[in-house]
Amino acid sequence: KVDPKDREWLNKIAKTSMATKLVSSEGKYLATLVVDALLLVAEEQNGKLKVDIDDVKVEKKPGGSITDSKLIQGIVLDKEVVHSGMPKRVTNAKIALLNCPLEIEKTEFDAKININNPEQIKMFLDEENRMLREMVEKIASTGANVVICQKGIDDIAQHYLAKAGILAVRRAKESDMTKLAKATGGRVVTSLEELSPNDLGYAELVEERRVEEDKWVFVEGCKNPKAVTIFLRGGTQRIVDECERSVHDALCVVRDVMHKPYIVVGAGAPEAEVASRLFDWAQTLSGREQLAVQKFAEAVESIPLALAENAGMDPIDTLVELRARHSKGEKTVGVNAVEGKIEDATKFEVYEPLAVKEQVLAAATEAATMILRIDDIIAASRMKETPSRGRGGEGGEMPPME
Repeated sequence: KVDPKDREWLNKIAKTSMATKLVSSEGKYLATLVVDALLLVAEEQNGKLKVDIDDVKVEKKPGGSITDSKLIQGIVLDKEVVHSGMPKRVTNAKIALLNCPLEIEKTEFDAKININNPEQIKMFLDEENRMLREMVEKIASTGANVVICQKGIDDIAQHYLAKAGILAVRRAKESDMTKLAKATGGRVVTSLEELSPNDLGYAELVEERRVEEDKWVFVEGCKNPKAVTIFLRGGTQRIVDECERSVHDALCVVRDVMHKPYIVVGAGAPEAEVASRLFDWAQTLSGREQLAVQKFAEAVESIPLALAENAGMDPIDTLVELRARHSKGEKTVGVNAVEGKIEDATKFEVYEPLAVKEQVLAAATEAATMILRIDDIIAASRMKETPSRGRGGEGGEMPPME
């Protein structure tokens, strides 16, 4: 059992999940990012930690090296500031999160306007401008200096926002809006009428930065953020894709340990120990049960055997040595695939969540049981079909009536 907030143990678990990946050389650095991110978004409920990996946004961009990846205490948006006249950097940002368009909405029914002279056109356009200006004034009156909108922003509204010195981003994804609300402590508002200073989120810095050929908006320095971003970099697209996959795996295993804080060593040691105990137990049984338990033990032993074969070791020598050392009570002895020998797994620090091991055994057993049952059903149905075919005439024809 480990402390679910113990960084050292969580780092070891994350490092193990990345040890065999393309990014293994930078595994230690990425493991630290993963653990820090999950500890930031973890919430305690009834004495247990609740972690949702969806609260950790993973953004990737080719360029730089893997060590240029970083954890951002906030959210990165792959959007740019909508108007060139707007500020590109806002400190002590008060952020309005809008799920309504800053545009003149069209009527739901067809409407025609008859205009008799040019002055009426001017009045019509002036009225549109006035409505858009009032929208912007409403936002500015709450003290907001950053607007992130899920819908569109009219060109005239952009002009008034730029005039008011407000940074604006439009057409943000719904998932990003939810994460921004968690990170900044703001509330996503569906109508401008409802917007009040209490709905605004806070971030120390909102800034548009150039990332390779694109411009992205970084929302950083959120107080006690419950959603964060891991921003991954790498030399090529393939490397950042592999990085993303590795980080996702690490996030999952660390979350498992935080939910159920029990770990076991890896390297095939737990399987070898389970098999050893099963072989001992099989000796106390009689009849077919003994054979079933022995076969189950052999199946579990196939894990360390596969590890040994993949490492180029002799599978028979490995099996004999593992059985001998586990029978002496050396529970943590497993296969060191890097050095090609049998060794205590705690020395080369391979650890895995207990929850994963339990799931693997349960799923494998259920799958095997299901296959055996299906075979039984097919065999039984064939036995029923054979006698029934014999009753009719040849070639499936009906027998002649007497």
